[in-house]
Order: sequence, then structure tokens, then C-alpha cells
Amino acid sequence: MSDISATGRSRPLLICIMGPTASGKTELAIDVAGVMGCELVSVDSALVYRGMYNGSAKPVFPQHMVDIRDPTEVNTPADYAADATRMAAEFTARGNIPLFVGGTMLYFRAFLEGLSAMPAADPSVREGIEREAGERGWPYIHQLLAAVDPESATRIHPNHSQRLARALEVYRATGVPLSEWQRRPGRLPLPRDCYRVVQLAICPADRAVLHERIERRFREMMAAGFLEEVRHLRQRGDLHEGLPAVRAVGYRQLWQHLDGRFSLDEATANGIAATRQLAKRQLTWLRKWPDLQWIITDSAGNLAEKGLSEEVAGLAGEKPLTQALKYLDVAPM
Repeated sequence: MSDISATGRSRPLLICIMGPTASGKTELAIDVAGVMGCELVSVDSALVYRGMYNGSAKPVFPQHMVDIRDPTEVNTPADYAADATRMAAEFTARGNIPLFVGGTMLYFRAFLEGLSAMPAADPSVREGIEREAGERGWPYIHQLLAAVDPESATRIHPNHSQRLARALEVYRATGVPLSEWQRRPGRLPLPRDCYRVVQLAICPADRAVLHERIERRFREMMAAGFLEEVRHLRQRGDLHEGLPAVRAVGYRQLWQHLDGRFSLDEATANGIAATRQLAKRQLTWLRKWPDLQWIITDSAGNLAEKGLSEEVAGLAGEKPLTQALKYLDVAPM
């Protein structure tokens, strides 16, 4: 349950809206903001990059944490948490409610739960790195590491396979560079220490509905010029597949098409499949997420009867905003 005790209510409100890609979370966030006077903050690792519009589905409604990095840069979960902590305090100070919306769960975890001690080894990630090294050599792994953790790359020789593998493994497993883990900065204040945090998750009841939305949206992005956008990024000459921006879902598949590795039809199919896999991973995170209030929708995007408790069963067919406001204890307008 969200913190609705008397002590919790004395704190300023902070809202998080999560969900898999194409679930309707941005639309819900905009509706909530319209009722409650919120400032929206994107929680999306693709939206942070400038020049990436079609493939990241950048919303028209104003959001913070959008277009703040060049695609050559890395925006780590620790970077995100520091910026998010500062913004939440600024918005609250000027009388607005911070509303964080997105599906990059590593960002949410870093912000809401803080960063833990040095992570344990991840055999599956290590195996993938060693397989890449076997195919392309350890200097290539060094290049990938330099793109996401240049500080560690300068300290590790390109042929020092064990140290290279560990450094890249840490980044791929956690989204945080090894050099940042090693600095072990002081813990940021956690939102639950300062705010009444309400966490909502929205998702269609039927997985097939989510899959259809994902395919429709990907094809709409293609029609809107997604391929031309990726071609323009390639023409810069300073980007490569080792960068997080280029590895973003959809961008990576079209980049591979422009490399001649796949036809456009194959790349489109690969992009749709990769987006569905992303949604599956997001749902895996969300099922284990603590203190989460679910909003389940039907094929039309309205509240599904199967997702409602007995107390609110009469809301079936209404807009998700109605249930969100009940969770937030706000009267509909």
C-alpha cells in the first residue's frame, strides 16, 4: 500500500507512473497532471538524448529530463537519481507535485531505492561478453567499455580480458559504470524519507493488446521518418553501436539495417520483437515492485473489469484517470 498514514499525509506528494512500453502511462500522466497541477519528469533512457525523436516517441506535453544529453554521452542511473532528487525538491518548493513517468526501471530503482554496494558477478552477462570477445576480440570489448565507462577503460589494458569483462559486466548488469561504483558517493536522500510516494502501474489485461499496440506504434514511427532519423545520426560520424543511445530498442535494429546486415522488412520485424521483449522485461520488474497500485485496462484503453476490486467494480469502462485519482485520494473534476 502507498503511505497514507497521518505522518505520510503531512509530507508533500510525489507520484510515479510506471508501465511497459505502449501501455498508456504517458497519457495517464498527462491526465493526472491536468487535474493536480503536476510537473512531469520522464523516466526513459532514450528520451534523454537529443536528436532521437521518432524512435523514442517523445511526447508533445512538456516533460523534464528530455533532450538533456548528446547521443555520444552516457546517462547513468546515478546521474538520473541525482537530477531527479534535485528536481523533486525544486518542484515541491514552488508548490507543484512532481510526477515521474516512464519505463526505465533502473532509473526508477536508483531514484526510489538508492544504489547498493558493489554488485555481485552475473554469469549470464559475463558469458555474453566473453562470446562477443571470442567473435570480435578483446580490443573491441575495450571499445565498448570506453563508450560507457571511459574512466575504467583508461585504467584497463585492451588485452586484460578479466578486468575488461568485469567492468563491462558491471555496467550491463546494473546500468552504472564500475568507476562510479568504486567512488561510492554518499547516499542521496530517498523519496520515501521526504515525500508521500504513490506508485501506479498501468497495463492492458490482455498481453495480445499490448503486442498489437507495440507493432502499430513501431510502424507509425517508421511512417513518420524513423529510418531517416537513424540515417541522420549515422551521418554524424561520431556514433557507434557500443553507445547506449544507439543500442536503444528500434535504433539498434535500424542501424544494423543501414550496416547491410538486415533488409528493412527484417529490421522492422526485429525492432517490433525487441520492443515486445522490452515490455516483457518491464513487466517482470513491475511484478516484483513493492507498494505498487495497478490500473488494468481493456482493449479500448478503459478500465478492465478484471483489474478492479469489489469496492470499485463499478468503474469498469471508465478512464484510467478515475482509478488513479482514487489511489491518490483526489476527487474527480
